[in-house]
Amino acid sequence: MSHNPIRPWRNIDRRKSRQIMVGNVPVGGDAPISVQTMTNTPTTDVAATVAQIQAAAEAGADIVRVSVPDEASAKALKLIVPESPVPIVADIHFHYRRGIEAAEAGAACLRINPGNIGSPARVREVLDAARDHGCSIRIGVNAGSLEKHLLDKYGEPCPDAMVESGLDHIRILEDHNFRDYKISVKASDVFMAAAAYQGIAEATDAPIHLGITEAGGLTSGTIKSAIGLGNLLWMGIGDTIRVSLSADPVEEVKVGYEILKSLGLRHRGVNIISCPSCARQGFDVIKTVEALEKRLEHIKTPMSLSIIGCVVNGPGEALMTDVGFTGGGAGSGMVYLAGKASHKMSNDQMIEHIVEEVEKKAAELDAAPQAAE
Repeated sequence: MSHNPIRPWRNIDRRKSRQIMVGNVPVGGDAPISVQTMTNTPTTDVAATVAQIQAAAEAGADIVRVSVPDEASAKALKLIVPESPVPIVADIHFHYRRGIEAAEAGAACLRINPGNIGSPARVREVLDAARDHGCSIRIGVNAGSLEKHLLDKYGEPCPDAMVESGLDHIRILEDHNFRDYKISVKASDVFMAAAAYQGIAEATDAPIHLGITEAGGLTSGTIKSAIGLGNLLWMGIGDTIRVSLSADPVEEVKVGYEILKSLGLRHRGVNIISCPSCARQGFDVIKTVEALEKRLEHIKTPMSLSIIGCVVNGPGEALMTDVGFTGGGAGSGMVYLAGKASHKMSNDQMIEHIVEEVEKKAAELDAAPQAAE
């Protein structure tokens, strides 16, 4: 639950789900909503895949998924897992042997569709391997790959078909007494995905992996994901998320965090509050914000920074941020610290100065819990 007794209109009551483990990351229950991404390198290129995993982890990814389409990729996974700073989910389709090999290679979770990996005996073999090696499982239902009998029954992909598919797959795992699973019901259509997720959330207490699949490029995919995932998260649905973009996985992680930060569900790094700028601006707001976003990427401490071009809204926004800068006249502006006007700073020196003030505040916030012990 996101609980704010002072501003109750910000509260989000999260759906109650049971908790599973993906490696050392708890998913569901009262655990923080985790952020995932997926590598897009050839898995057999171990160095490139590890580099991409490490970059994603540095950006804040809690879990990274890696595709395992063939035996060579499964062998590579054995080399990748020990180098990963975060748990690895092995993406498995069609061939049950890949699931077994991935579990043996150290994957923390297997993403499977139990309906497409063969006979019940083969499903049982994969589940036995997962159990033996401490793997959890994600049931991945996708509107683009629903079973033929469901398409025949419903006539087209739809939320009811996706929920039925998910429950069928849950039944397969439950029949084998396997409970360490989460589920996703993804679609590229925002309406279909949202309705399917609401349906599955009512039908099971399993942790839910949220995603709008194949959302598109960086801009369009971000918007679709923010609408779809944002509304579901606001309803309290979702225990782990992946933003699917045709872009660098690091961008997926950044967007995922921004969605969670905007709802007060996760906090990491500097939350920059900035105006779109207008003729009243006392400095170039857009270029300043672009520069600060890059210069402050290394800050992981949750904190807020306001960059406002003029005094119309600047002082008011600065009252609620850790560090602020409001444009004034004569080539300078006002620096705010902890919501209070502190000192003036020239526009040509303000970026360096703000970076210094943010780093100083981050160090102060990091030291506070230690001082309290």
